[in-house]
Amino acid sequence: MASRQVEPEVADPVDYYLEDMEMHGRAERTRDAYERVLRGFATFLDDRGVDAGAAGHRDCLAWVHSLRDELSPSTVATYATTVNRFYDYMNRVGAFDENPMALVMEEMDESIEKDPERRDVDVATMGAFVGRISHPLHHAVVLTLLKTGMRVGELCNLDCRDLRLSAPGLSGYELDGRPQLDGRGDAVYVDSAPTRGEAYNGELREESNKRKRSTVIPVDDELRRSLRRWLAIRPDTPSDADPLFVSTANDWGQRLSARAVRHYVRGYAEEMGWYETGAGAGENVTPHYFRHFFTTHLRDRTGDRGVVKYLRGDVASDVIDTYTHNWGDQVRETYLSHVYRFD
Repeated sequence: MASRQVEPEVADPVDYYLEDMEMHGRAERTRDAYERVLRGFATFLDDRGVDAGAAGHRDCLAWVHSLRDELSPSTVATYATTVNRFYDYMNRVGAFDENPMALVMEEMDESIEKDPERRDVDVATMGAFVGRISHPLHHAVVLTLLKTGMRVGELCNLDCRDLRLSAPGLSGYELDGRPQLDGRGDAVYVDSAPTRGEAYNGELREESNKRKRSTVIPVDDELRRSLRRWLAIRPDTPSDADPLFVSTANDWGQRLSARAVRHYVRGYAEEMGWYETGAGAGENVTPHYFRHFFTTHLRDRTGDRGVVKYLRGDVASDVIDTYTHNWGDQVRETYLSHVYRFD
């Protein structure tokens, strides 16, 4: 699985990757964390007599195995994700031919979140939480996160063209601009392409979509009603990208920011006693907790890890193609038959 010869300016792939992270505006603390992991990985490979460009999946698997005695499962998963992103980027720029970490990530149990230390919220209690939210924007955002499992940055990057609704009376919206949604019924398209600091659909983005592959997620009738309610009062926006979710606060009509979402989710969580300053992910309910809730409850209801991984955008090309080609039966019907309801 050897790579083609790395160009002289990419002689140190880790340095190259870190320099690009800096140019993309990643924080110094983040770069330092990545460097610690990647240098440790490179040292491990050196001891095996192989460089990063020539490493195979068994080298990566051996490295992951070497971490398990000293680190928690969640930390091992974080380290593995760091190396996976490194390989994925080096493939994109043409320095490496393969990502040997991709197969390892598929095999790792940590690739699907299952943290028993997190707060356990049942569907009825989460329904009471959602029922307290009267603001149309806040309700639509929280329900979208809970019903789709997407990350907050992915939600903020949604444009109107990414949503298809059978919604008579909602004039003025382009809700059929994605060919990927043709024949899929009511659904939302989450693209893997948007990247922080880069233009996408004519607008510079502040968040990156982190999923491995683009995904089509069904919209059930409960979410459809909430989105219609929001779109009925959504302010006009100056953005040619026509963002789906825009601010109704001081930055009126501008694309909704992840920071704003975290702020008002925290407020609602505090009202429920679900958020305390200084507490960790095991106690606090945040937008990311909704992704955990989605994963846990939908997986338990369907018994189908493959569908859940598809919806999260976590699966590799061959698996995702299977679900894409038979999306109606394997994804839509499974989802609509089992997704939890709050109304």
